[in-house]
Amino acid sequence: MAKSTQADLIGRPLDRVDGAQKVTGKATYAFEYATQGTAACGFIVSASIGKGRILAVDARDAQRAPGVLLILTKDNAPPQSPWGPVDLPDRFARAEPALNTDEVLYFGFPVAFVVAETFEQASAAAAMVRVQYDSMPGDYDLHAAGPSAENPGRMNGALAADSAVGDFESAFANAPVQIDANYTTPYQNQAPMEPHATLAAWQGEMLTVHTSAQLTTSPQEGLARTLNIPKENVRIVTRYVGGGFGSKLPYYVDATLAAIGARTLGRPVKVAMTRPQVFHATTHRTASEQHVRLGADRNGRLTAYGQDALVHCARFDMFTEPVCGAARMLYAALNRLTRHRRAKLDLPRSDSMRAPGDAIGLLALECAMDELAEALSLDPIELRLRNDTLTDPERDLPFASRHLADALREGAARFGWDKRVAKPASVRDGRWFVGLGVASAIRADVLESATARARLESDGRLTVELAMTDIGTGSYTILTQIAAETMDLPVDRVTVSLGDTRFPPTAGSGGSFGAGTSGAAVLAACRKLKVGLASGITEAEGSVTPSELDNAYAHAGFGAHFAQVGVDRDTGEVRVRRMLGVFAAGRILNAKTARSQVIGGMTWGIGAALTEENHVDVRYGSFVNQDLASYHVAVNADVGEMDVVFLHEDDPHGSPLGSKGIGELGICGAGAAVMNAIHNATGARIRDFPATPDKLLPTLETLDA
Repeated sequence: MAKSTQADLIGRPLDRVDGAQKVTGKATYAFEYATQGTAACGFIVSASIGKGRILAVDARDAQRAPGVLLILTKDNAPPQSPWGPVDLPDRFARAEPALNTDEVLYFGFPVAFVVAETFEQASAAAAMVRVQYDSMPGDYDLHAAGPSAENPGRMNGALAADSAVGDFESAFANAPVQIDANYTTPYQNQAPMEPHATLAAWQGEMLTVHTSAQLTTSPQEGLARTLNIPKENVRIVTRYVGGGFGSKLPYYVDATLAAIGARTLGRPVKVAMTRPQVFHATTHRTASEQHVRLGADRNGRLTAYGQDALVHCARFDMFTEPVCGAARMLYAALNRLTRHRRAKLDLPRSDSMRAPGDAIGLLALECAMDELAEALSLDPIELRLRNDTLTDPERDLPFASRHLADALREGAARFGWDKRVAKPASVRDGRWFVGLGVASAIRADVLESATARARLESDGRLTVELAMTDIGTGSYTILTQIAAETMDLPVDRVTVSLGDTRFPPTAGSGGSFGAGTSGAAVLAACRKLKVGLASGITEAEGSVTPSELDNAYAHAGFGAHFAQVGVDRDTGEVRVRRMLGVFAAGRILNAKTARSQVIGGMTWGIGAALTEENHVDVRYGSFVNQDLASYHVAVNADVGEMDVVFLHEDDPHGSPLGSKGIGELGICGAGAAVMNAIHNATGARIRDFPATPDKLLPTLETLDA
């Protein structure tokens, strides 16, 4: 297949073009760019208090330690721009200074930086740095901060925090059938295989930064702002990224400190965060308290539809998790209300984590829909079908394409939904209670700006360059397919180069817009080049902008999740026996990478339902779970048979490629399907996520009585 010149390369399950490099260790990641002995190694010293001030830093013992080259503290760090500005339109391009203050803003806040010849020497010397603090009381409890939470007005410079249509309160009060339930979701942390890491090197006034980042142009601008140097003097290189899931949308002090250290020493410096530092010094998903109210008539038609969310934000930041975004688009109801409230806490920044807002908002909303179906004695799929809508119910725009009903029906047929027993705790398999659950999936589809360059070399090979990143999602492969098909070339005659600000700018990887946006730019560049070849033109640039998404329509991808679980009658242990996801996500660009992305999201949904949570020690402001031993993600034993189906979907009003975002759609609703299956298996309604065994045991004890 690699030598095919057929015109249908887009969509094929092409193996990753960078796969061999990765499995043989030839793909170079940020920390690997300079060999030991060429680059010095830095180690960040983290604050051991949650809030307060640094009174003194004693680095004398560390200075005398073997191999130590440099120790930076608040007393000798060079001048930098202050953090922010907080309201910068691109929050990922804000200044990120290091060691520029005696304030400690959160537990794990960087307070010193040690550079030595080796990583081991740097980490050993860092342990010798003594920091004296003036500790102050902090606010670390989301629930306690609820009464003082603020209305952010607009969320992250975009969506309104509140929305209202009709008269929700009156409609809810008069609804014959009501669900009024509170749900809580915990703090969650991205834990990519590759920790956040940077290597920085200077050549005169030019700074080159190899860093693990989902974006390129934003950290370029941000580092220039931080160091007060021209943006043109900063080059960001991020060829391969070992996962990000939103935590590598911002850049962090590893990049700032590596750059400062390299300039001070006149040699490259590299820094990698430890896993506890990743948990404390990078972003995470906020915990939430959600209030869902659903009112319906006796036929199951929603008449009142409301969701409120309380989320946390770092005291010095303004990010608001858009929890209720999906609720605004998913089901029809004439009377609607959604509200977000933001509590400022003395914790690290919350920010985007896979499917921000929707991932946790749908956990609550889709479980509430299951509760409503039970109250109506109505099949959960039928309830969703009766409230389907072809028009965005809050903006009164037709959906460009919406096949939620098709996904629900197709999934029901494939999964054997007709065999579901509606009465909970009715099906047993030996010591296991067995149940089925369903949930809808939705994720808004967006298009960002990107430019790509295509060049036909003298040997007939095609080179494509753009500052896109591949965070493990398959960007190299998908863009190769698009270029090869457009130029009528075999894929082995196409070379795609990514992750360098010397290439044309893109919006990077995030928000599920990466493949569609960058792919559309590659498509435009190759079409332009193909036309120009007749005139002797061998290089062309093509671009895409958000305006190419027809704003007369609402744009989203849809799907349906189905889960079967077994619950051990004695221990409360839950095993997901099988899951099916059926999705309508526009044109599929690569069947293999798309399936992989969705399975990853569904697996994450299992984790959200069963194991994944972090806890804050409200005495000290620290996260209790700081590594992959105590922060429990779904592992092989937790994941049973997984299947994915993509429905054929044409969207003439969407992106130039006709594709939609996939990477985050797979997690949306997945956890709720598992939770609804647990209820069907046992009768237990767990509204405090995740459904750990201790929460199930009280219900199981009544079943065995």
